[in-house]
Amino acid sequence: MHQILLALHHVHTHLILHRDLKTQNILLDKHRMIVKIGDFGISKILSSKSKAYTVVGTPCYISPELCEGKPYNQKSDIWALGCVLYELASLKRAFEAANLPALVLKIMSGTFAPISDRYSPELRHLVLSLLSLEPAQRPPLSHIMAQPLCIRALLNLHSDVGSVRMRRAEKSLAPGPPMAPGSTGSRVTSARCRGISRGPVRPAIPPPLSSVYAWGGGLSVPLRLPMLNTEVVQVSAGRTQKAGVTRSGRLILWEAPPLGTGGGTLLPGAVELPQPQFVSRFLEGQSGVTIKHVACGDLFTACLTDRGIIMTFGSGSNGCLGHGNLTDISQPTIVEALLGYEMVQVACGASHVLALSTDGELFAWGRGDGGRLGLGTRESHSCPQQVPVPLGQEAQRVVCGIDSSMILTLPGRALACGSNRFNKLGLDHLSLDEEPDPHQQVEEALSFTPLGSAPLDREPLLCVDLGTAHSAAVTASGDCYTFGSNQHGQLGTSSRRASRAPCRVQGLEGIKMVMVACGDAFTVAIGAEGEVYSWGKGARGRLGRRDEDAGLPRPVQLDETLPYMVTSVSCCHGNTLLAVRSVTDEPVPP
Repeated sequence: MHQILLALHHVHTHLILHRDLKTQNILLDKHRMIVKIGDFGISKILSSKSKAYTVVGTPCYISPELCEGKPYNQKSDIWALGCVLYELASLKRAFEAANLPALVLKIMSGTFAPISDRYSPELRHLVLSLLSLEPAQRPPLSHIMAQPLCIRALLNLHSDVGSVRMRRAEKSLAPGPPMAPGSTGSRVTSARCRGISRGPVRPAIPPPLSSVYAWGGGLSVPLRLPMLNTEVVQVSAGRTQKAGVTRSGRLILWEAPPLGTGGGTLLPGAVELPQPQFVSRFLEGQSGVTIKHVACGDLFTACLTDRGIIMTFGSGSNGCLGHGNLTDISQPTIVEALLGYEMVQVACGASHVLALSTDGELFAWGRGDGGRLGLGTRESHSCPQQVPVPLGQEAQRVVCGIDSSMILTLPGRALACGSNRFNKLGLDHLSLDEEPDPHQQVEEALSFTPLGSAPLDREPLLCVDLGTAHSAAVTASGDCYTFGSNQHGQLGTSSRRASRAPCRVQGLEGIKMVMVACGDAFTVAIGAEGEVYSWGKGARGRLGRRDEDAGLPRPVQLDETLPYMVTSVSCCHGNTLLAVRSVTDEPVPP
């Protein structure tokens, strides 16, 4: 309780209202000694004499003045503190009801059961004062901390927090039995008797929890990226960024080392440039935030938390950060316009973003050229705009390309908008192997439109990705189709035909595909058994092999000794990022 008082006093002295103080937002360390207040997602900064007006917070903890729609200040947090203290003492909430109107009536009347008399009169009086209906009658934090009930513990707190607990080692009273020469009383003994080193036996090094590979941009074969012993479950590549999300919800970044630190230095007598090196780091300053998805655009990044909140950082050009301006931001910052929604997915194009809520609401912002935002215009927006979705369609997944967007709906159908150059969105109305009349070709769509090219218009789609001038899709049956430009063989056909009709990738017959990703002029596909294939333009290592252009799929070899499965793949421009984890067939104990 005393640490909560100090924390709340600290934020109030900086004119910050928490606005969502509740037991779920009070965090303990693993020793249950340190208390912190978390979740400042809807906090507000006040000027010296201003008040807040927005109705936010958890209903059971909101103050009477907030229920009445009146302006409020720090005294609203004092009310929530009283609710928390009551809940800690009574193990139930002060105000509960079957519905919101009944709850508001209880709060407005200040009706709650009294605290048990096993607690001191001072504590019961403190709770009553904190839950006064009139904000002016609630004591300020400085008065609360000065009460005899609190002041002694607060004085001890400054000497107790951070102290190291010491324990005196107890000496054995009786020596143990004599041991034979060379004996240690453990399994190490037999090893030493056989002449093995007298040092401790080291256990076998377990395989890494996961591996992340990168190729392209000068890397001609997959390079295993360095990282700590953690499992990366999802990756995303941008023009310059390489990012991943760990199973524990942390954002990991891979970057080139600073100049002068040895990375990429050409040694005397060397005839080839050394392989590029990368260093990994976790994004700091996000304690208490659990990331579950990351998406990278050109020089900017968007993150989705487990609370359904979207944060962005990087270059603010074209308004792609969604903060209502073009300002660059170095640290992840909440997109405040979406705070009233619980988001489930975010996708980034080169300079625009799509986001999807749990209720199927679609939002877009950033550059609007070609209608890529799906808003019916070509205008750009620096704040999220709700996108109309055709009646009867329920969006399930969003995908962004360089200058286009696509959504997958519940039955596995797809809608697209933006540039349809080379029919890379499949918007032309075509039967199988049919070529459209030049006057009937769709060059762009300003709003989300159903795909019209067979078989994409009737096959349920499992996965789809948009490249610079081509796209690829995996059907529910595991077939891979490509459509768009085939200038560099990125469609995976035996001939580099110039056709606007989607085609089934050759050479993958009998292999069930589960994932696909498109770069600027190449394609990467993943099989259900972990197979990795690539085809298209081969310059600067795009294909993960020392090959020139390959018009048909060929395997990419990864440096894995154990069976593995691919968990995530991402392509952007000429780069690929791929995450795998080992699959061990250990017997299940009886």
